[in-house]
Amino acid sequence: MEDCMDNFIDELNEQQKEAVTATEGYVRIIAGAGTGKTKALTYRYAYLVDELGISTSNILCVTFTNKAAREMSKRIRQMIGDSDTGYICTFHGFCVKLLREDIHVINYPQNFVVMDSEDTEEILKTVYENAHIQSRTYTFDMARDHISAMKNEMQHIAYLADISNDRLLADYENASDIPEKVFLGYLYEQKKVYGLDYDDLITIALHILRTDAEKCRKWQERMMYVMVDEFQDVSGNQYALAEILSGYHRNLFIVGDPDQTIYTWRGARIEYILEFDKNHENTQTIFLDTNYRSTPDILAVSNSLIEKNRNRLPHRLVAVKPSEARPLYVHSRTTGDEAQWVTNEIKRLVEAGTKYSDIAVLYRSHFVSRSIEEAFIKTKIPYILYSGTEFYKRKEIKDVLAYLRMVAYADDLSFRRVINEPKRNFGKKRMSMLKSYCETHRCSLYSGLQDLLEEKTVKSTGVSAFVEIIENFRKTYKEKSLSDLVTELMAATGYEAMLRQAGEQERMDNLAELKQSIDEYEKTSGEENTLEEYLQSIALYTNNDREKDKDSVTMMTIHTAKGLEFPYVFVCGVNEGIFPSKHVDTEAMLEEERRMAYVACTRAERGLYISDAEGLNYDDSFRYPSRFIFNIDREAIDYVNELPQRLVDDTKSYIAANESRYMPLDTELKPGDRVRHKVFGEGTITGIRGDIGCYVVKFDRVETERNLKIGVGLEKLG
Repeated sequence: MEDCMDNFIDELNEQQKEAVTATEGYVRIIAGAGTGKTKALTYRYAYLVDELGISTSNILCVTFTNKAAREMSKRIRQMIGDSDTGYICTFHGFCVKLLREDIHVINYPQNFVVMDSEDTEEILKTVYENAHIQSRTYTFDMARDHISAMKNEMQHIAYLADISNDRLLADYENASDIPEKVFLGYLYEQKKVYGLDYDDLITIALHILRTDAEKCRKWQERMMYVMVDEFQDVSGNQYALAEILSGYHRNLFIVGDPDQTIYTWRGARIEYILEFDKNHENTQTIFLDTNYRSTPDILAVSNSLIEKNRNRLPHRLVAVKPSEARPLYVHSRTTGDEAQWVTNEIKRLVEAGTKYSDIAVLYRSHFVSRSIEEAFIKTKIPYILYSGTEFYKRKEIKDVLAYLRMVAYADDLSFRRVINEPKRNFGKKRMSMLKSYCETHRCSLYSGLQDLLEEKTVKSTGVSAFVEIIENFRKTYKEKSLSDLVTELMAATGYEAMLRQAGEQERMDNLAELKQSIDEYEKTSGEENTLEEYLQSIALYTNNDREKDKDSVTMMTIHTAKGLEFPYVFVCGVNEGIFPSKHVDTEAMLEEERRMAYVACTRAERGLYISDAEGLNYDDSFRYPSRFIFNIDREAIDYVNELPQRLVDDTKSYIAANESRYMPLDTELKPGDRVRHKVFGEGTITGIRGDIGCYVVKFDRVETERNLKIGVGLEKLG
């Protein structure tokens, strides 16, 4: 076994060997993308068992996903024999093991129920129904966020551990505040079935470790070595759990890459890994920088991009592979042109022998996929959309198309889809009554409804207004443009207002993207742009029978792509307002967006393609190329077409003005610098106007000062 371990160690580079053999104390591994961190983590586990003789029952190895835990367990068993690797798991998985032993401390049975997202959804439905709460005024998302926040503050512990069900029920019934009522009702329903949701698993485990000294010492002594993967993504409670469990033996080994911290929106804090050495005495830090995934050309793009972040540990990835194709950037006039370019490049790769499955299309937000999907369908490029519904199959898109079909055809399928979207008090019982009437009178559901509008059970609903709206549009739709028709129809029916009121931002973005696609259709379809023609063309994009080929291009968001790799990667929609997101309003948020761009680039093994397109964002602002394109060293990437100087100047001015709202100004020129302008001549910088992104300049031959856009037209003298 010792010879076998020596052979394994010989497979590692010097940095990996150092990581594997650093067994005692606090160790921080900064593992860049593609540097073999999983290999180092796996070999270290085997090293502890085979070389040091540590029992697997005394090693906790925490991974980020259940899939990663399974794969690591399999690899370790192959290395050390068929030993029990039961403590290779996620944080939630470990907490289940702890609670199966010790949950009796809070008077819960050992066979508690671990509730999934569907269970929590059902509980919320029950609470809302019993308490007569309208989900339109207090959405499920709002409720889930509030419940999670309360549990992270440990507000639920007393109710689950100490307070009786009768007292909990009374508090729930007496609560007047809706968030509090939903929170208490949720606790009451979950306690009835002895259920624990994902938040509970960690918070209750923490509660037991913090309040029961005997249980805490038992688990601390048992976990002699604690290893945590993807440490850049841990939440506050996960960090606290790792701290407590390693508190006795003080052997905590963390692996992560602060440059890939992209989950702060769900509780991750980059400071946990950046400042680990400040909070843990005698921390040993080891950098894994040798990249086995990407070519030097791809790493040149990735390194130059991420180096623009200030809140990071400086280091550069170094490639093992030889150079291949240069990374490409293309700027297109329209999203349709961008999609066509992507399609053409993929065709070229496939004709040269590349498999479709070796290609990934990545984007910041789901709505970006629409134009790419359309181009793929038209050119018969097989694709699979991950972690998201294909654009024309998304609920809100199908709803809008059903409304348009109601205007054109008033068919039963569309009727059933939209009659109660938004809610019009026309539920299953009334629908059943209507169907019976229509079967007897052999008419469509819509015609039957028109016949029954004066019936008592129908009159009390909101469907009279629905019929009036549809009838009005059926009379006038041929006189309207498709764009105006959709906008007016969504306003009149209240559908768009429903999404806005529910805070469904992604669905609102998708709706706006549909409007933009209709505008493009009108511009390119010639005379064939009637509503009927449009609906027929869209049917091509909604064919549920379209075969899913295993050899398919992968389409996914960058968040979904984290941890994956592909020979060829296309990063699309790299525009201001999309990537970085329009919601960025702090330097920390901007740096997270840049880390996301870095994650996207480092997924590529052999070829990297970056694209953007002009057009208008949903707030009618112009779509400029993203600042991340300008963050990449110019010599590191080939431009398929040079950007017009006017566009470059306008983009840089926009970026400067945008960043001035939340970032300390870091300009090339400072007050006091002498400069030259091609028209005004020589002058002196007297100030910087961050609010408008301008230098204030007093030119020698001009009486008054001038405000000139930062980054445009000034040459520094001396």
